Amino acid sequence: MTRGSTSLVSIDKLDIALPKGADRPLAVSNATLSVERGQIVCIVGESGSGKSVLASAVAGLLPSDSLRVVSGSLTFDGENVLALSEPRLRRLRGARIGYVFQEPMTALNPLLTVGRQVRETLQAHGRSGAADEITSLFASMHLPHPETIVQRYPHELSGGQRQRVAIAIAIACDPELLIADEPTTALDVTTQSEILKLILELRAERGLAVLFITHDFGVVRDIADLIVVMQDGQIVETGISRELLASPGHPYTRRLLSAVPDLTSTPHRDAVNTSAILELSNICKRHKAPRRVFGNARQAVPALNGVNLVLRQGETLSLVGESGSGKSTLGQVITGLLERDEGQFRFMNEEIVRARDLFIRARRPLIQMVFQDPQSSLNPRHTVRRVLTEAAINCGLTKDTAEVRMRELLGRVGIDPSAADRRPHAFSGGQRQRIALARALMLEPRLLVADEPVSALDVSVQAQVLKLLSELQRDLGLSVLFITHDLRVAASISDTIAVMQGGKIVEVGPAGEIISNPKSTYARKLIASIPGRHSIKLRAESFAQRDFA
Repeated sequence: MTRGSTSLVSIDKLDIALPKGADRPLAVSNATLSVERGQIVCIVGESGSGKSVLASAVAGLLPSDSLRVVSGSLTFDGENVLALSEPRLRRLRGARIGYVFQEPMTALNPLLTVGRQVRETLQAHGRSGAADEITSLFASMHLPHPETIVQRYPHELSGGQRQRVAIAIAIACDPELLIADEPTTALDVTTQSEILKLILELRAERGLAVLFITHDFGVVRDIADLIVVMQDGQIVETGISRELLASPGHPYTRRLLSAVPDLTSTPHRDAVNTSAILELSNICKRHKAPRRVFGNARQAVPALNGVNLVLRQGETLSLVGESGSGKSTLGQVITGLLERDEGQFRFMNEEIVRARDLFIRARRPLIQMVFQDPQSSLNPRHTVRRVLTEAAINCGLTKDTAEVRMRELLGRVGIDPSAADRRPHAFSGGQRQRIALARALMLEPRLLVADEPVSALDVSVQAQVLKLLSELQRDLGLSVLFITHDLRVAASISDTIAVMQGGKIVEVGPAGEIISNPKSTYARKLIASIPGRHSIKLRAESFAQRDFA
């Protein structure tokens, strides 16, 4: 079909209904939006704002049993998407509309090699799926050794590599529109920067239009031509990227922008002269490689390689680095979830010889952990009351004392204690993380290890959780080891930042100094990759100057 000059996607007064009993009647209400050829449109908003529902409607992916269009129009290149049969929609998807989901590990089939998954997509749309075509496609995604990667399974690739494979599948048939639903949320800053640059390259080379769903205004600043802000299912503001970011008109947009952490570090405690609560010296940890049915014996893979670290009383120390740098492994060693292979470990001036020594009754309450995903870390079968009180009772508290403490902590983290008999699924993501934080505080710990606790949260919810954590730390005298790949978050909450690379700490110092004057090449690379800090070079030529006809 010849590509015309009209809008590629045109949405007019679209209403999409939610099932009966939902918090509101419409998932999307009175939405009007157009996407031009070669244009990057970013839809931003908090969870539940209707971003993903609107994008799914464009691709004809709305679940018919729970969401339905009740009024309005939606066309793709002049064709009424809402009137298309399922066979016609299947031909449209993949061939002319590509879709990249947020979590490639879930979107990719774990039982098939990534090369075969690309081949199946090509063959479904009448292409041969020849090996050299797939290898060439992987090479254009900047995947290393593409001739080898085609034979690998998703679990054998890194997060960034899996996302590149997902993008390769989405653009394999040269679509005109790419829908990307939070494709960089869980990635570290350098991988995120590479994925964004790749999307801009695809736009430059192919004239690809992109509908990009995100809650990260740093990403928006880097790639958007047009910004669409959604709240509670409604589009509340639309504008050209530069103009909207410089002068947002809607109070909700201003609130979202004000919640974005910046790189201004203001240490909020003076922990320099306090005693150390945690001292690590030459900590090493090696993981055994998976056992193969045939081949050589398993070799140990170093995860931590001579880590030295001091965390002081009342201090927040942020551990930053890319995926695979050893951050989470170190957190698990500190909490006793993993046994170290070598090195000295002192906690509260006491030598910890083995990991299980941390689990004797006297020490067990003193180090607690908050995990990245409360949906996984909170037992879905238990009520919030049981989630919070069970461990406390097992550690010696009476049922009445645990109940009183539970109600106090729920109130403190902003959860109504009367909701204690509800289960985790009945709460939002931000509320679940508050519940996880309350659970960690039930035993009155001295050290809190927080492993990426806000990476999957909206910026406004993220700001609330970070503010709450700082207040609790100040009031309770907690020491916090905060693990993150987001240096903006690290700058906003930390007294000290330690930078990890390849299982080693390559730089450590006051947060302000690390952010403003990093000494190591790796730290400079991380800071330069922060979304929104610098425009990516391909962004310099404006959308208006391009001709994709």
